[in-house]
Amino acid sequence: MSAELRQNRRGLNTNPLTAADIDAAAKRIAGVVTPTPLQHSDRLSQLTGAEVYLKREDLQSVRSYKLRGAYNLLVQLSEQELGAGVVCSSAGNHAQGFAYACRSLGVHGRVYVPAKTPKQKRDRIRYHGGDFIELIVGGATYDLAAEAAQDDVARTGATLVPPYDDLRTMAGQGTIAVEILDQLDTEPDLVVVPVGGGGCISGITTYLAERTGRSAVLGVEPAGAASMMAALAAGELVTLDHVDQFVDGAAVRRAGALPYGVLSGAGDMVSVTTVDEGAVCTAMLDLYQNEGIIAEPAGALSVAALLEADIAPGSTVVCLISGGNNDVSRYGEILERSLVHLGLKHYFLVDFPQEPGALRRFLDEILGPGDDITLFEYVKRNNRETGEALVGVQLGSADGFGGLLERISASQLHVEPLEPGSAAYRYLL
Repeated sequence: MSAELRQNRRGLNTNPLTAADIDAAAKRIAGVVTPTPLQHSDRLSQLTGAEVYLKREDLQSVRSYKLRGAYNLLVQLSEQELGAGVVCSSAGNHAQGFAYACRSLGVHGRVYVPAKTPKQKRDRIRYHGGDFIELIVGGATYDLAAEAAQDDVARTGATLVPPYDDLRTMAGQGTIAVEILDQLDTEPDLVVVPVGGGGCISGITTYLAERTGRSAVLGVEPAGAASMMAALAAGELVTLDHVDQFVDGAAVRRAGALPYGVLSGAGDMVSVTTVDEGAVCTAMLDLYQNEGIIAEPAGALSVAALLEADIAPGSTVVCLISGGNNDVSRYGEILERSLVHLGLKHYFLVDFPQEPGALRRFLDEILGPGDDITLFEYVKRNNRETGEALVGVQLGSADGFGGLLERISASQLHVEPLEPGSAAYRYLL
């Protein structure tokens, strides 16, 4: 590719990161990072009409791509910097890569994680780091954990190892693109990448901009934590007022400054979209049931977006499965969110008359033949003529919801639907 074309694809070409930096990182981490498979997905190819490949970073030694960036940064530190100690903050995956790298290099480090980091990820951090890692809970959200890590650095003089907002981290994560081009017979038309702080997508974008002629990149954020999309729309970094912590690997209140600079200058080769957390849950379940892939919520973002995107038939698409550190105890909530997203699960407050046969009439007159009661919580009040119950209904088909509402309207019962996103509904999920 000519220098002029590279400049056009990279906007003003002010990116401080280069493909050469990423090639150097690939050589630097080769002895520690395992090249991960690029697997063709028959199911997703049939659904989209494209040739879809899954880049399996969930099969990395720490079950995510984060080892790439953490090791590439740590191995370049001076003896003085290492001697001062190293610190990181993470929602879980960066900490595992950091811990693995620390033990590999014989360096002692401290890890700050938010309180909502799943126990499975905390246990894996301790496992990978062993005696070289001290794990500290630094707040309710990732951003508070990051503040605690910054305070540690200011107090002790330790070296910070950022999860995304550092050129060395970005270069290490960008080595995913090196492998993709080595593994494919042709340039990918589209690479779909989960976005948290933006380190991974900025590294991949940088490499593809210089090493391919046509490849585009689609970044995907959870709808409840779309900090990069907000920044690109505003033309500057934006701090979100609220972040949904469900997709914990991508729940970032403010995107990284360096990654934002890369994406904002990348021109039209990059776009960023969002997907609903319920769609992420559906993608997770489908990956498990069809491909046998245990993806964490952030790891399924790319597949969730693929199924909602306008994909050109016959194109070559790579979806990054960025991580597989999922706690099995979360699957109850994952199934629930998926059913709600698919329109199969609904909740109602029902005022039942306190008389014999009231529940039977509800079952006979309102429920359809394929519908089922999945939750029923009733508090009888003897001094009232009616008693309110919380009722969960799972439909046989999402198309049956209209008929259910019609039967409710025709009944003599007072029924109040609970809308997803409402204050009352948040007590259910």
